[in-house]
Amino acid sequence: MAALFLLPEAGRTASAETAAPAAGAASGGEAQPRAFGLCTGAIAAEAEARGVPARVADGLRALSLDSEVAAAPQAQAEFVTPIWSYLDANLTEARIAEGRRKLAEWSATFDAIEARYGVDRFVLAAFWGVESTYGSVLEDPGIVRPVLRALATLACTETARAPYWRAELIAALEIQAQDKAPPGPLTGSWAGAMGHTQFMPTVYQAYAVDFDGDGRRDIWTSVPDALASTANYLVAMGWRSGARWGSEARLPEGFDLALADETTERSLADWRDRGVIPVQPLAEAGGPATLVLPAGARGPAFLLQPNFRVILRYNTALAYALSVAHLSDRLRGEPGFIRDWPRDAVMPSTGDVRALQLRLAERGFPAGGADGKIGPRTRAAIRAYQAANGLPPDGYADAPLRERILASP
Repeated sequence: MAALFLLPEAGRTASAETAAPAAGAASGGEAQPRAFGLCTGAIAAEAEARGVPARVADGLRALSLDSEVAAAPQAQAEFVTPIWSYLDANLTEARIAEGRRKLAEWSATFDAIEARYGVDRFVLAAFWGVESTYGSVLEDPGIVRPVLRALATLACTETARAPYWRAELIAALEIQAQDKAPPGPLTGSWAGAMGHTQFMPTVYQAYAVDFDGDGRRDIWTSVPDALASTANYLVAMGWRSGARWGSEARLPEGFDLALADETTERSLADWRDRGVIPVQPLAEAGGPATLVLPAGARGPAFLLQPNFRVILRYNTALAYALSVAHLSDRLRGEPGFIRDWPRDAVMPSTGDVRALQLRLAERGFPAGGADGKIGPRTRAAIRAYQAANGLPPDGYADAPLRERILASP
C-alpha cells in the first residue's frame, strides 16, 4: 500500500505505454508531451464520468510529465538494495531516539488509539518512522511531490501497472473534490502515497479516519488522524491485538534448511521440537509461524507470525516489513539482531537477477517470471535447485551459486 519517500536513482528507463494514448507511445521532443496530454485528457474525461467536477478534473490537462517519477519504479530501494543496507538506513540510532521522543510527545494519542483499535503503539510508531521519519519528510519541498502529477506520470508511462495507477489517480481526484477536502493540493511520494504514514488514495478512501474530531480525515497535518487511520487499516487486514509480529530465531546445529521455506506454517511447539528457539518470547495465541532466512544460512533467521503478513499488506517487500517489525522492537527497548548479515556478499543487479530467473526456469526451476526482483518464488526456485544439486537449500543465491547456475549447461 505504502511507498517510501526515497526516490530511487534517476537515469533508469521505465515502460512508457498505457491503454489510453500513452506518453511513451511516441518519441521525440514534441510527441511525448502530446501523447501525455492525450492520456491525461482521457483520464480526466473518465473521472468526470464518475462524478468528479470538471473544475477538478481539468487540473490533469495542465500537468506535465515528471521524468524522475517515470524512472522510479525500476529502482525501488526495497528490491535493489541489500537487505542489511536497507535495514541500516531505517534503523539508525537517530531514528530510534526520535521515535522514543514521539512516543512520549504523543503518549495520550497512542493511549486512545490502542484503546480503540488494539494496535500496539510501538508498531504504529515504527510505521510512522519508516514511512516519513515521523513526518519530517513532509516538510521537505525537495522530496514531497504533487500527487496528481506523480500518479498521472505513472498512469501514462508504466505499462505493466497502468490500470492500478489510473485507479489511484481517479481516487486522488475524488479526494481533492470531496466536500471537506484535505487542506491544499494533495502531496506525497513519487508513487502517490500520502501523509505521515503514506496511504495510497484508494486506501485513504477506504480506511482513513477523523480521529481528532475536526471534521476532516487529514493524514497530512493531523498526527492523530494519520496514526489512527493506520491502526484502522491494520485491524481491517487482520491484525491480532496483543500478539507480536514474530522474532529472530536461533537454529540448532545441523538444522534442515529446507524447512525454512517461507510458506509452511508450524506451531511454535513444533518449531521448538525441531530446535528453533525465538529470541523474543512468542505466545501460541499469536498464531503459527513460518521460518525465513532472508540472507541464507549465513544471516539471521526469523519466525514470522500472522501479524507480519499484515505488515506485508502495507508494503510487500520483505526488507520493508522487517524494517517496521524490528524498529517496533527497538522502540520498545529490545536489542538489535543477535546474528549479523553477510555484509561481504556481492549483491546482484536487476539484470543479474533477471538472468538468474531465466536460467532457473530453463533448468526446470520456474521462478514465477523474470522481473529482476528476488521474492518468495525466486527463493523457492533457488531452494529447489540447491536441493536437486546436493547443496544446503537455504534459498540464497550468493555470487558463487549464481555463477554456477548461469554456467550450468
